[in-house]
Amino acid sequence: NLLGLLPHSFTPTTQLSMNLGMAIPLWAGAVITGFRYKTKASLAHFLPQGTPVPLIPMLVIIETISLFIQPVALAIRLTANITAGHLLMHLIGGAALALISISPTTALITFIILILLTILEFAVAMIQAYVFT
Repeated sequence: NLLGLLPHSFTPTTQLSMNLGMAIPLWAGAVITGFRYKTKASLAHFLPQGTPVPLIPMLVIIETISLFIQPVALAIRLTANITAGHLLMHLIGGAALALISISPTTALITFIILILLTILEFAVAMIQAYVFT
């Protein structure tokens, strides 16, 4: 994630395939370990306590689908957050360069916004790495 903050570099985590390639093994390892060592607790997540009997089949299906969607949602969230931040930095940087000849004061304000956004992107990169793992 931090690699993309360097000029003229490529961030591998902007590719959904890269994120899925990391998310699926991490997710599978957590699920398999959970089922192996805490089978009863893992199965309990499929059916909340106090569920009415007619809703049990539907809830088990919904929770199973939810379990399998987790790595996809994780990968899409990481891709979207990293791509959006880098795109916004690129657009604001281009605006600052274009404004230098038109209005230096506005260009300075835009550049300060770009610096603040870069600091935010460092924080987002760290937080996304933490959330992902």
